Amino acid sequence: MRIFLSHDASAHDIGKALERAGELAGNPLSVRLDTSGDCLSIEIRTNGNPIDPAAFSSLTGVDRIEDPEPVYHLSSSGTPGTRAIEIPFAGVSIGSENFVVMAGPCAVENDEDLLETARVAKNAGARILRGGAFKPRTSPYSFQGVGPEGLEMLARVREEVGIGIITEAMEPATVGAVAEIADIVQIGSRNMHNYPLLKEAGQAGKPVLVKRGMSATLEEWLGAAEYVLSEGNPDVILCERGIRTFSRHSRHTLDIGVIPVIHERTDLPVIIDPSHATGKASRVPAMARAAVAAGADGLLMEIHPEPSRAMSDGFQTLSFDEYNTLMSELKLIADAVGRKI
Repeated sequence: MRIFLSHDASAHDIGKALERAGELAGNPLSVRLDTSGDCLSIEIRTNGNPIDPAAFSSLTGVDRIEDPEPVYHLSSSGTPGTRAIEIPFAGVSIGSENFVVMAGPCAVENDEDLLETARVAKNAGARILRGGAFKPRTSPYSFQGVGPEGLEMLARVREEVGIGIITEAMEPATVGAVAEIADIVQIGSRNMHNYPLLKEAGQAGKPVLVKRGMSATLEEWLGAAEYVLSEGNPDVILCERGIRTFSRHSRHTLDIGVIPVIHERTDLPVIIDPSHATGKASRVPAMARAAVAAGADGLLMEIHPEPSRAMSDGFQTLSFDEYNTLMSELKLIADAVGRKI
């Protein structure tokens, strides 16, 4: 972090800024007054907890603050590569050389459809079944999911098919029940800023997938992941599902470019949800293929026996035939970039 002092900063102002820097850095040797530029600046380096720039913004004589330390220091181990998150029941690691596909209905509806979907998903190469028992919806009159009964359905299918489960927890009170069934606890985009929920999920003892909020910056997204990590849970997966922009040609704008940035700044695995990003089934395959080529660690896709009768988001859901064709294509691309589905 570098604190730039204004040209009219007094000796007293400089002294107070240096004093504050020493207190926060925890080591006077990591604070240096730089006189080489056009104006005085204070350089702070620390191996401890990150420093909040707000600690200096109110001091007299401070002009601006640049390169603040990230608030997501737990998301990077400082070693090359992406941390591998083990999903024992599914027999797979997310973030390793594997490219992990998670596929299933947007919402759990009934045993028959869920069982059929799980078998199709697994046979084509998916290792995790997605399906929401609890569904946050924009309208209170839309289908909200079948609730605890959906968790029971997921548990039965998990045992019968032998496929991992990812499902969403919507509030702190439901985290325990979700974690008892799920191999991965999902935090949806609407709940990325629900900090009590993030903390509870961090204590659940299961890997946690954090979806990017629909208007969230990268720093806000990583800050949400940090809430989970700070509870002692190192197994966090990031999910890019599109953000709101000025464009109207797509439901959201899928930020494929964030994939290499995530890998540069953190060691967390990142997967892509092309279903929610595009909002239209015909556009899902192109974005899924792009995600593999761009270095994503997996996909979260929606499939259903008959998308036209799906109770949630059928317009963005792939049929089984579309899904099987796409999986064949993805395997070729994964092989070309050194990954394995």
